[in-house]
Amino acid sequence: MPLSPASVFAATLPCIIIAAMNKHGGYLVARFLAAERVPVIFTLCGGHIAAIYDGCIDFGIKVVDFRHEQAAAHAADAWARVTGQPGVAVVTAGPGVTGTVTAVANAFRAGSPMVVLGGQGGVHDFEKGALQELDHVELMRPITKWSKRCLETRRIPEFLATAFRFATSGKPGPVFLELPVDVLFGVEDEDKIPQPAGYRTEVRPVPDSHLVEQASRALADAERPVVMAGSAVRWCEASRELAILVERLAAPCYLNGMGRGCLPASHECCLAQTRKKALAEADVVLLVGVPLDFRMHYGGVIGSHAKIIQVETVAEDIGWNRGVELGIVGDARVALAGMVQGFGSLPDGQRPRAAKWLGELATAEKSFRQRVMPKLLSDEVPIHPLRFAYAVSQVVTDDTIVVGDGGEIVAIAAAVIPINKPAHWLDPGPLGCLGVGMPFAIAAKLARPKKDVLIVYGDGAFGLNGFEYDTAVRFGLPIVGVVGNDGGWGQIRRPQIHMFGRHRSIATALGSNAAYHKVAEALGGWGEEVRQPNEIVPALRRALESGKPALVNVHISDAPVDPTRVVDLSKV
Repeated sequence: MPLSPASVFAATLPCIIIAAMNKHGGYLVARFLAAERVPVIFTLCGGHIAAIYDGCIDFGIKVVDFRHEQAAAHAADAWARVTGQPGVAVVTAGPGVTGTVTAVANAFRAGSPMVVLGGQGGVHDFEKGALQELDHVELMRPITKWSKRCLETRRIPEFLATAFRFATSGKPGPVFLELPVDVLFGVEDEDKIPQPAGYRTEVRPVPDSHLVEQASRALADAERPVVMAGSAVRWCEASRELAILVERLAAPCYLNGMGRGCLPASHECCLAQTRKKALAEADVVLLVGVPLDFRMHYGGVIGSHAKIIQVETVAEDIGWNRGVELGIVGDARVALAGMVQGFGSLPDGQRPRAAKWLGELATAEKSFRQRVMPKLLSDEVPIHPLRFAYAVSQVVTDDTIVVGDGGEIVAIAAAVIPINKPAHWLDPGPLGCLGVGMPFAIAAKLARPKKDVLIVYGDGAFGLNGFEYDTAVRFGLPIVGVVGNDGGWGQIRRPQIHMFGRHRSIATALGSNAAYHKVAEALGGWGEEVRQPNEIVPALRRALESGKPALVNVHISDAPVDPTRVVDLSKV
């Protein structure tokens, strides 16, 4: 008869009593995390990892428990995106670890530093079919930078030091460390287990100065330069250098990934709607932390005559899918600062070479904004998705952290809602993983408690981790969510109907009258339903003022919208 998790935990009680005289492995984990200035861990409880919770009490580390391990790992990812420091998820063995796989894969594709600590049965029971036994290390290896198992209590700090070093070095990313239950409950003399020091460095890799100089000359000579800035600008804290560079060149700048907000949406060089035209006609394109993946049509969106300069933190990301003229490996802030230094100063009264080009693109964007404004202000019912996004933008301030959870609705929101600060826009990233909404928001609110945190949900995405409203309620986190409820998986449903006909559209319809707001209410939060466009903003303001985790359920039309042709509201 298999043992229950409760039986496993009970079997460790003698170890706990012994550990009171010395220090158990869970204490060593918490001691290390405290030295790393980790104030919170994200988890779902399990007997294998109970010793870590006990250690966290000794060091004042907050333990935030979710309703699903995927959500806990998503929260660790978001903690890293908001703070710039690794987030930590702690999960039990077997389904505890497997429950994190999607979230870890999402962080891996996004290059987000996080540490996942997973439980395991006792070392002496390996390969015997212990409760929840699984080869976690091999399971996690393809989606992490480093995946290992610690077999001795005394070596826990050593393994943790390596884990944090791998998570933060080079291109950041997730790591996994398995800690068997008898290793965590094993007892050691604390004085004989030194706390590691000097195991990772804050030194940033310096790009080749000759290549930076060549890039500077190419940009200065360009008639039609384009700058695209992605996640590396955020991780390298290069916002200031980016702004100086585009201002000095008068170059149009387009943002993706965690780059959103690194140049304020209100900045004259920050454009959105003319990216396709700009990249097709550019003579020099500077990519800063922007991989040539599907978002860039694998490099095909850039004109064949353009000279490409690519800045990445690791060499393997250079020239992916398309060759480049200059590949610069190193810290983005150092690279951008070096390029600016190489420009020199313009004679008095002389405009940057690309000023005319920037003006032409800005005029094209203004024209498009004028054409799309009727949809943004439409009073039609059901509510047009653009009207929905415009209304949401009216309650977003520069200090609001916005989380996008969905497919098409997030693309629309990203184009309409202006973001003016780094790490104030969080979306799934290139894996396209839904369900990040409340987990990301919880981490953001814990990291930045004085800021409003707003989730823009698709109705499909809400169903994945909507029950985490319970977590927000239990921890008193007044997060506001707003659902664009069109009764379907719109990003898939609309092309499906177009290709096969409405009568053959299967597995993409949802309940259009679903009362999602009632879920928040049932779990102790605040909810409201909206069917008229002029009711959205008042409802959101009431949600913000409620002081509770809140959800506004907005019924929108299923009208097709091309999110690549949506207005950038910062310029209205």
